[in-house]
Amino acid sequence: MAKIADIIKYEGDNTTFIWKHPCEDFNTTTQLIVHESQEAIFFLNGQALDLFGPGRYTLETQNIPLLRKIINIPTNGKTPFHCEVYFINKTEQMAIKWGTDSRVQYVEPTYKFPISIGASGEMALSVNDSRKLLVKLVGTERVLERTQLVTFFRAFLMTRVKTYIAQEMKSSAINIFEIDENLEAFSDALKARLLDDFADYGVTLNRFFVTTIVKPDGEAQYEKFKELHFRQYADIAEAQLQQKVGIIEQETEAKKMVIEAQALAQKRATEGYTYQQERGFEVAETAAANEGAGQMSNLGIGLGMMAGVGGTVGNMVGGAVSDAFAGIHTQPAAQQNVPQASFCENCGAKLSPGAAFCEDCGTPVPKDETKCANCGYTFERPGKFCPKCGAKREG
Repeated sequence: MAKIADIIKYEGDNTTFIWKHPCEDFNTTTQLIVHESQEAIFFLNGQALDLFGPGRYTLETQNIPLLRKIINIPTNGKTPFHCEVYFINKTEQMAIKWGTDSRVQYVEPTYKFPISIGASGEMALSVNDSRKLLVKLVGTERVLERTQLVTFFRAFLMTRVKTYIAQEMKSSAINIFEIDENLEAFSDALKARLLDDFADYGVTLNRFFVTTIVKPDGEAQYEKFKELHFRQYADIAEAQLQQKVGIIEQETEAKKMVIEAQALAQKRATEGYTYQQERGFEVAETAAANEGAGQMSNLGIGLGMMAGVGGTVGNMVGGAVSDAFAGIHTQPAAQQNVPQASFCENCGAKLSPGAAFCEDCGTPVPKDETKCANCGYTFERPGKFCPKCGAKREG
C-alpha cells in the first residue's frame, strides 16, 4: 500500500507553472500548505474540483465540499481517500524569449514596395485561470515547466505574431526605416492583439517586447528606398544649415556697418564737425574742381542752391563756395578774349587773323571795327590802340 501523506505542499521551483504532488492517497487530517502566488486544485477522475488559495488547510469536509459530494468522507478518524493535487505557480515568468521562424512578407506602407522582415524579443507570462490552464494544457502531465509552455505556445504564437506584425505595420503606417524609434508603441500594439489568444488558455500576457527587427539589408530594392529616405533628411538639414550661415553673414555685415558708422561719428566728434558739414565740404570741393562749373545747368543746381549750401555748412564752407563762384565768373572773361576764328563769306575758307583779303579767292574781308585787325582782340571800350598787341585801331 502506498504511503499516505500527512502534509501536502509545493516542492517545485520558480520556473514551473504547474506541479503535481507525487502522493495521491490522503487522510482526512492531512495538512495542505499553499504559498503566496500559488493555488492548489484537487482532481478526481480527471475532474477539477476544489481550488485553494494561499494558506494552511486541514482536509476536512467543510474545506472540500465538492469532493464531499463525490466520495463520502467521514468527519472523524483518519479515513484515507484517493485524490490528485496540482499546484499552480502564479508568479510572473519573465524574460521568455520569442522570435519569428520565418520572414514576414508585407507591402511597406510609405513607399509601397514589397519587403520581408523578421522579429524577435521577450515576453512575461503568468497564470490567470488555473482551472482553464489545467484542463486545456496539462491533462495527465505531472509538470508544466516554462520551456514546455513556450513550446506549446510557439506554434500559435508564430502564426499570430507574423499576422499581427503585417497588420500593425499597415494599419499604423509604420515606416520600415523608422521602426526602431517606434519599437515601444509597436510592442504595445502587438501585445494588445495577443492578449485574447493567451487568455483562452488561462494565461496572462503581462509584457511583450519587440527588441529586434531583422531588415533585408543588402537587397537592391530595399537599399534604393533606404537611400532615398535618408537623402531627403540630408537635403533638408543642408538647406537649414545654409540658411543659418546666410543669417550669420548678414548679421556680421550689419554689425560691421554699425561699428564703422560709430567710428566715423567718433572721428567727427573729435575733430569738431557734423555729418551735414562734412557733406557740405564735399559739395564745395566738387563745385570748385568741376571744369564745367561755368555752366551751372551741367551740375543740375543753381546759384541759389549753392548759396544755401554755404549758409548751411557755415562760414568756412561758404568761403569755399564763394571762391568757387569767383573762379566761375573770372573764367569766362578770360575765355572771351581768345581770338575767334573767321571765315570767307565767298568761299568759306578760314581767314588769318587781321587778313584784309581771302587767301584762297581774294575776296575783300569786311572790316570789324570791334576787333583788332592785327590780333583779333575784341575791344571792350573805345580807344586808339589795341590793349593786347598795341596796334593802332582803324576808324
